[in-house]
Amino acid sequence: MIKHAIKHAVSLILFTLLVNAQSYAQGLQLPEFQALPIQSLDAELVASYPAVEAGQGAAADADHFYAIVNSAIGKYRKQDGELVKRWASSRSGPIRHLNSCYAEDDLLYCSNSNFPEVPMASSIEIFDAQTMEHQRSFSLGILEEGSLTWFERLGDGWVAGFAHYDEDGGLDYKDHSFASIVRYDAQWRRIGGWMIPETTIARMQPYAASGGALGADGLLYLTGHDRPEMYVMAAPSMGPKLVHIATIAIDVEGQAFAWDKSSAERMVYGISRPNREVRAFRIPPVHIPEGVFRLSDVPAGF
Repeated sequence: MIKHAIKHAVSLILFTLLVNAQSYAQGLQLPEFQALPIQSLDAELVASYPAVEAGQGAAADADHFYAIVNSAIGKYRKQDGELVKRWASSRSGPIRHLNSCYAEDDLLYCSNSNFPEVPMASSIEIFDAQTMEHQRSFSLGILEEGSLTWFERLGDGWVAGFAHYDEDGGLDYKDHSFASIVRYDAQWRRIGGWMIPETTIARMQPYAASGGALGADGLLYLTGHDRPEMYVMAAPSMGPKLVHIATIAIDVEGQAFAWDKSSAERMVYGISRPNREVRAFRIPPVHIPEGVFRLSDVPAGF
């Protein structure tokens, strides 16, 4: 009897609050929300190279590009596309699902997950780009954020993308819309993050962002799992969601990519998984509208 009375009282309070809120809103002249227009741009294909490892992503440095698949990385010369070295591991070994890599200071920094196993766990694997030998590992363990698909430096810390899936490798209580972008300090302690906006995450369903990287312009570039599109994100002036400001048509079927930071041009390397090719593209500049920010300009704290 007491429980019933409490339940009835709570329902009455909630109903009263709802009626009052509606009346209050009706008495205000609230402005309509105006979403920013999304720019439509095109990437320019510069070169294509056959690479048997082109199954998950690509990376590049001054003289070489790298083709990445679950448990192997191929190092190729840009000049002629010839294979230089390959690192490979057993599919049943500790590194079973390399998702992406990027090159920096003669090292390859790679994201690894246990996909399609659950619970989801991830690690960072670092390779010597000269010898292609594995150097060290940093385990993130089991994370509610999902599977680590990409990461890179942001300020003095890191920014990383995590995926959730509707199908194999997913959780019953979290679908693809729970994929997110997380910010960490130098010791990988979480200090913030963003949601991926609906205009982007809906086009990745039932998967999430397979690739991501910060451009030299401080914006975040994302690719999905299978669409030939790259999505450009800016930081919002308020709220928890990134702002989708541009979509770039690019001749790859999603998957991971990396900026060629050795180039003075806006060059990225991605893959065509069906064709087992690494492809280099020139990315057009993106206009940054008023009211949004570069991710590189967002302070680490408040």
